[in-house]
Amino acid sequence: MQKIVIFDMDGTLIDSKKDITISVNYVRKINHNLPPLGEEFIVDAINKEVRNLPKLFYNTEVYETADRELFEKHYKEQCIEHPYLYEGVKEMLEALHVNGVKLSVATNAPTQFALTMLKHLHVADMFDMIVGADKVKASKPNPDMIHKILNFYHYDKSKDKAWMVGDNSKDIKSANNAEIGAIFAAWGFSAHGTHSVIVKHPKEILDIVL
Repeated sequence: MQKIVIFDMDGTLIDSKKDITISVNYVRKINHNLPPLGEEFIVDAINKEVRNLPKLFYNTEVYETADRELFEKHYKEQCIEHPYLYEGVKEMLEALHVNGVKLSVATNAPTQFALTMLKHLHVADMFDMIVGADKVKASKPNPDMIHKILNFYHYDKSKDKAWMVGDNSKDIKSANNAEIGAIFAAWGFSAHGTHSVIVKHPKEILDIVL
């Protein structure tokens, strides 16, 4: 029997809100001459289940190519300036890894940023797959990422166990849509959830999985 744990990245494994905020505000200033937004506003906007981020961030109805390109160019350098692993995350990952649990990442961020940040924080090697939104047709809550990862492991639901860990309702819904376990991480970007399994510290994941 395999045990597979798939993690969201931003707000679950790492706190990246400072650099995301800096890059969003850079685009606002350079392309739109708009004043800066606060970290809390940006994190709340990202975590909303239904939202129009271009409207909230840049006051445009759609995500303009110029804004996307400038954000990605800026964030490519910015993304490793301030991110950090949440307390207890590295120890939790190491414990799962030592116990033979298969680990992967499913993030709505572009794969290149996820790889860069996780390598910078010296945990990338513990993951078998790091899948960003650019690797699938539809991002979470669509289950495409989870299915891609499960297929890599030749997952058999009759004998294997799999969980998705995330700080967002989109993570939980993607797990439900893929018919695997869902664990809500309450230490990250979202402290409150109405989900059936909520953990307040990474070490609690060990009790569930091991």
